[in-house]
Amino acid sequence: MTSRYTTRFAVSDADVKSAQALRFKAFRGGEGLDVDAFDPACKHILVTESATGHLVCTFRLLPLANGAQIGQSYSAQFYDLTSLHTIKGMIVEVGRFCIDPAYSDPDILRIAWSAMTGFVDDNDVELLFGCTSFSGTDSDEYTDAFALLKDRHLAPKRWLPKIKAPEVFRFASKLKLFKPNLKAAQKHMPPLLRSYLLMGGWVSDHAVVDTELNTLHVFTGMKIDDIPANRKRLLRAMAG
Repeated sequence: MTSRYTTRFAVSDADVKSAQALRFKAFRGGEGLDVDAFDPACKHILVTESATGHLVCTFRLLPLANGAQIGQSYSAQFYDLTSLHTIKGMIVEVGRFCIDPAYSDPDILRIAWSAMTGFVDDNDVELLFGCTSFSGTDSDEYTDAFALLKDRHLAPKRWLPKIKAPEVFRFASKLKLFKPNLKAAQKHMPPLLRSYLLMGGWVSDHAVVDTELNTLHVFTGMKIDDIPANRKRLLRAMAG
């Protein structure tokens, strides 16, 4: 918690519905509820404005006992994740992350990460993972960003997800000879994905085209042991 924002788990149906309403607003626009079959199994985190109680950010966590259970995740619908079955410790899927479009305060993302850090520490999590989205389905808009992912941030071969979705953009092969403009790449990199990468995260070698939510998304993984020590200290300080 900070003086401006508070984080907590959803504890009621009303809490979950408020998260689903923000998700609908952020992902689809307008009013409604973004609901799927994974919600009941997840822990939903809410970031609210302390002064008003207004919900500014939400995401959900799906804890799984080990890598052998990764097939139960949302991400497994889109990626062949058998390469991750050997992970022995707890894994947690981070999903449906969104911030109220009316808010642009970078502290919101930092506070959200601090809440994740608290959960990771409390549960001795080995791997965080999920689908990280680019807005829209036009890959040409993100050429430099995808080329940077290809050059610097692909998953280790032993964990690299295989293709499962019917429509994908194979950026690692299509952009094999393309050298990214770093400024353009950072400009078009989603803030959540940028945070993962700064902490040692890695991605699939292809993006899934999700026409339902009008996004391109990459599988993103992050081994907790690989997070730089200074970033761990900052996040733990924020988590209190």
